Amino acid sequence: MDTMTAALMFPGLFLLIFMGIPVAFSLITVSLVAGWFAFGPIIFQQLYGSIYSASSNYVLSSIPLFVLMGAILEKSGIAKNLFDAIQMWIGRLPGGLALTTIAMAAIFAAASGVVGAVEIMIGLMAIPAMRAYRYNNSLIAGTICAGGSLGTIIPPTVIVVVYAALAQLSIGALFAAIILPGILMLSLFALYIVGRCWLRPQDGPAAKATNDKTLGRKISITLRALLPPLLLMFAVLGSLLGGIASPTEAAAVGVAGAVILAVINGGITLPSLVDSLSLTVRITAMILLIVAGGTMFTGIFAVNGGGEMVSAIASGLGGGTTGVILFFLAVTFLLGFVLDWTSIVLICVPIFTPIIKQLGIDPIWFATLVLVTIQTSYLTPPMASSIFYLKSIAPSDITYGQMCRGVLPFIAVQLLTLAVVALFPAMATWLPDKIVGF
Repeated sequence: MDTMTAALMFPGLFLLIFMGIPVAFSLITVSLVAGWFAFGPIIFQQLYGSIYSASSNYVLSSIPLFVLMGAILEKSGIAKNLFDAIQMWIGRLPGGLALTTIAMAAIFAAASGVVGAVEIMIGLMAIPAMRAYRYNNSLIAGTICAGGSLGTIIPPTVIVVVYAALAQLSIGALFAAIILPGILMLSLFALYIVGRCWLRPQDGPAAKATNDKTLGRKISITLRALLPPLLLMFAVLGSLLGGIASPTEAAAVGVAGAVILAVINGGITLPSLVDSLSLTVRITAMILLIVAGGTMFTGIFAVNGGGEMVSAIASGLGGGTTGVILFFLAVTFLLGFVLDWTSIVLICVPIFTPIIKQLGIDPIWFATLVLVTIQTSYLTPPMASSIFYLKSIAPSDITYGQMCRGVLPFIAVQLLTLAVVALFPAMATWLPDKIVGF
């Protein structure tokens, strides 16, 4: 084994990414070059197995279905109805429109699980509404970015499917594990918004009261807007956590439910359906190509002694089991500066999992810590994916600096959530023990 080759694989990967080469092709290129030293010319036959594995993995077949479910919901008008209904109740609170944005992001994160789609969808509706009341630009940016990031920690979410498949964990158990941390994080987000806008009302003025609807009318509007996504969420998670359906079957239930809701809402047309299918193909192709490249990368990294090298580094740092966990989380966080979540999971999980099992660390608890860390890196400048998504739809007077300042308090909330889960493992392990396969 040539550990020097393994040690050079990460610098080589970062170099190609900074040169502007797509992540999937960067992973494949580094794997081919490093694999040549281990296998010689037969490396091409060796790496074919990675492509076959990615394309034939039954669990990963749920990914296009989850993506399609989110795309249909995004284009059906359901999100707009939900935003208006939530705003009707809490818009008059200090920071009410920001609270509305966070609440809607949580519901649609649970309904679709596709981070970028959630952020863009809520941003297109929330930015004009908050700007109309002269909300502080940094609060607008931070709220939308943080809301979009909830797609990582509120189930069902695609990242959990990929993680569980690689770590050979129960997808239902991992979905259950992230529910309580997700609720805690969402509550802290809301508490921060209310506290900030109570202390500084000019940052998030309350919306004007409207008296044109009776209480009965408001309840009727809310039920029509809120029940469809909630029923969809319960159908997907209930069938999965109850052991009634496999992840792929649960995702298929979600797609069928999204289509029915879109038809009822009158928001599905042939062009919108074509757009949803096209978006699904593009996102799925990107994810699975990264999966194939990541499988190649970790396989060649292991062959060249990368696993033993990482284990030796973790052991050499001292601190025992705690030191190993902190080291792995730090690596995950730093990789988040330059890689998307798919690449992080594909590279890190196969390397971390054997060491975690060897040390007797609860894999569900550790997976939850990793997911919260990935979500935090997703928000952290300078290479924050969430900021890049927002930049693509934000007005020009919401600057990159304001976006960076806006996400900092939400990053602090995520780190606090990470600390709570680390100190109290039952936050991640209690619910899976109680409800999975009931």
